[in-house]
Amino acid sequence: MIRLAVLGAAHPHVRYAFDELPHQRSVTLVGISDPDPELAERYATEQGVPAYTEHRRLLDEQHPDVVLVAGVYAERAAAVLDALRAGAHVLADKPLCTDLAELDEIATAAQRHGRIVSLLLEKRHYPETLAARALLDSGELGELVLVASTGPHKLNRPTRPPWFLRRASYGGILGDLAVHDVDLVLLLSGATEGTVVGVSDPSRPDFATYGALLLQAGPVAATIEVSWLTPAAAPYHGDYRMRLTGTLGTAELYWAQGRLLAATAERPPWEVELPPGRRPAADALGALAAGREPEVDTAASLAATRIALLAQDSADSGGAVRRWTT
Repeated sequence: MIRLAVLGAAHPHVRYAFDELPHQRSVTLVGISDPDPELAERYATEQGVPAYTEHRRLLDEQHPDVVLVAGVYAERAAAVLDALRAGAHVLADKPLCTDLAELDEIATAAQRHGRIVSLLLEKRHYPETLAARALLDSGELGELVLVASTGPHKLNRPTRPPWFLRRASYGGILGDLAVHDVDLVLLLSGATEGTVVGVSDPSRPDFATYGALLLQAGPVAATIEVSWLTPAAAPYHGDYRMRLTGTLGTAELYWAQGRLLAATAERPPWEVELPPGRRPAADALGALAAGREPEVDTAASLAATRIALLAQDSADSGGAVRRWTT
């Protein structure tokens, strides 16, 4: 039986773990911690487990095998590091951390203690993404050369907690929202080195509402645009899209609409049939319960985080080019 604990529950994505528990009979939840006692108690009462306001006390008393980290962004690195030092594997909502120095510490601790760090990057598991990966693997699109991605979100300002709207606790829009698409570019390209340049809203240094990055990933050039500017009356929280351009064809992912359109020189545009999607935490918890590495392994989690944080650093430095390597 795998013992799971939650270290930080400030972000609603903590429910990825709760929703997965009925599907994982060999995983049991043993405790929930959050510095906000009301939040910790609410979730703990709902799940029937002890509540803690200190995550170190939870680690000492419950000895979890795996932890989920979904707290305030700037507080995540401390929880991740303490969990690794306590011998637990880490599942984390993105962002994993908000600072490159923190990321280096996490990478060192994961290696030293032989533990896995896996980001819950749910975009990998959407039906449109799975179908696009299969289409690229088939060779119909040729070699991937360009990626153009947009990630607009609704801010829903009245319901956002104060910490989310402050740079010191939030960490920056590129370090947060761009991680998913950076990960997909790395996954689809197989690249291990390149460059990244970032820009963000210069009028709002404390909480930028938009940003973009240009990522060179091996032979692939990618643009990733993110924002908190989806109109409140829009039908989607975010009309996320990605266009893949290969040497023989194109594929356009419309995640919000549940569609994948493809075209090649030999075949006019068609709507690709989509496979079933996967639950956000299914692969990660299932893999750890089975004693194997999740699809989003430590290397992938660190790489996507590093590039997003380098892009944020580039934006903060006036658009300086940052080199990266895995």
